[in-house]
Amino acid sequence: MSYYAKHLFVCTNRRDNPCRQSCGDDDIGADAVDYLKGHAKAMGLMGVGKLRISSAGCLGRCDEGPVMVLYPQGRWYTYVDESDLQEILDEELANDRVVTRLLMDKPESNE
Repeated sequence: MSYYAKHLFVCTNRRDNPCRQSCGDDDIGADAVDYLKGHAKAMGLMGVGKLRISSAGCLGRCDEGPVMVLYPQGRWYTYVDESDLQEILDEELANDRVVTRLLMDKPESNE
């Protein structure tokens, strides 16, 4: 078993273009980390055998907006505001349910 069941990396890189063009706010990543950590801790999700949330440098997907990646699941998410972050907390991080509308790499449709 891994030390953490889930590890969420949130881009907090503060570069010039293209990051600022897609994210808009220099502090959006740092603000997201603060929000996620505070709420995840209050929900009892953090700790050994559970969840770890970390700031990350450039994750290489600058042109796609603010990004985060969850391991070992390998799911990439984007977000706009705190309601999106809360949905990721409530669904993916607390209940292992994928938040499809915020996924960056949508699953293929079988239709």
